[in-house]
Amino acid sequence: MPNVQVKRWLPRIIVVALLVGAAAFVIIKKPWAKGDDPISFSTVTVSKGNIAAQVTANGTLSAVGTVQVGAQVSGRVVELHADFNDKVTKGQIIAKLDEQVLKAQIDQAAASLALAAANVNKAEVALSDADRQYKRQKTLQDQQLVAGATVESAQVAYDTGKAAVVAARASQAQAAANLSQAKLSLSYATIYSPVDGVVLSRAVDVGQTVAASLQAPVLFTIAEDLARMQIDTAVAEGDVGRLTEGMKATFTVDAFPGRPFHGVVRQVRNAPTTTQGVVTYDAVIDVDNTDKSLRPGMTANVTFVLAQVADATKIPNAALRFKPTREQIMAVMAQFGGRGGRGSGGSGGWGGSGGSGGRRGSGGPGGPGGPGGPGGEGTAQREPSDRKRLFKLVEGRPVPVTVKTGLTDGSSTEMVEGDLKPGDQLITDIAGLPAAPGRKIGAF
Repeated sequence: MPNVQVKRWLPRIIVVALLVGAAAFVIIKKPWAKGDDPISFSTVTVSKGNIAAQVTANGTLSAVGTVQVGAQVSGRVVELHADFNDKVTKGQIIAKLDEQVLKAQIDQAAASLALAAANVNKAEVALSDADRQYKRQKTLQDQQLVAGATVESAQVAYDTGKAAVVAARASQAQAAANLSQAKLSLSYATIYSPVDGVVLSRAVDVGQTVAASLQAPVLFTIAEDLARMQIDTAVAEGDVGRLTEGMKATFTVDAFPGRPFHGVVRQVRNAPTTTQGVVTYDAVIDVDNTDKSLRPGMTANVTFVLAQVADATKIPNAALRFKPTREQIMAVMAQFGGRGGRGSGGSGGWGGSGGSGGRRGSGGPGGPGGPGGPGGEGTAQREPSDRKRLFKLVEGRPVPVTVKTGLTDGSSTEMVEGDLKPGDQLITDIAGLPAAPGRKIGAF
């Protein structure tokens, strides 16, 4: 009987023992508690090379001179003598419209002119007759054979005849002008090329009717010379002040990836363009296209070179943007004994008294809480805008370095003065430290 009870309670005892052991392990070991991570630094490398300050913009290629050839009269297209990409010369016939209606208008205008000429003759004959009647009545009046009213009536008829002759001659001149206009319209039925160039587009086909009632319909677009082209770029208002006429520019097009093309700024136009609240200005760039590789309408990615420095010591901008928090400074000082090494131009490290262009009051020989340290009452002093405090990693230790910066291309900045050389590692981030929110410190 006791053996049966032992067998029945033994599994329960084992389960309870396991639970108690697991609870003790959890309480003692605390596996959820994360251990302190070792401090590590993210770095970038100082290099040597060329730095160019640039402005970028997008634009569209077009011919320097582009002419749209239209029709000044309406009619059906009966002949086409030019097509896409054809070379044409000035005065060459490139299209013809149906002339039947225009010739009929000439015949109508000619008939109207003949009628007007006949009316002039008729008015002159009537005037001659009125003149004879007036003279006869005047002679009879002198002989006191007719009343004065009869003479007056004859004079009115004579004056009316003179006015009729003037009106008939005006109608004749009008009819002659209409005939000249009809002949001119007939000449417009033949379309000539106004310039030497290349046909970029043709908008009509044989048999198509064009109507020139309100405006001249465009039949062809002709580029004068594709060996000379231009780019109209949209430059942001923040960059347009740095562009000048005669400045050199380089650009690329998607049709020739990796191949640079060159141009010169001809004009920076004052007329602004506003698109969704963004203001841009048109900078026109002249481009040499002697090999005819570039085509109108291509999108160009343009780079304006403002200044350039050769063989410069290049500091990655990520290192210039690194600004450690006060908590990070204190943790690094605690690990490295209050100093991160000897900085250029001074004996202070992270908590030292600083080098040239440094900042007093952010650290002191006494470490955290010492005079002038993070807990002290030091006085802040701003660095010049062209001087930056960086942190170089030397044998695993951060060392502050003050440098004077120059030209930047957006990713790297030229070092004008400072104790840096190619291959030096600059700190951009610290891992393994609490990133508590705190006031950023620009320099130490």
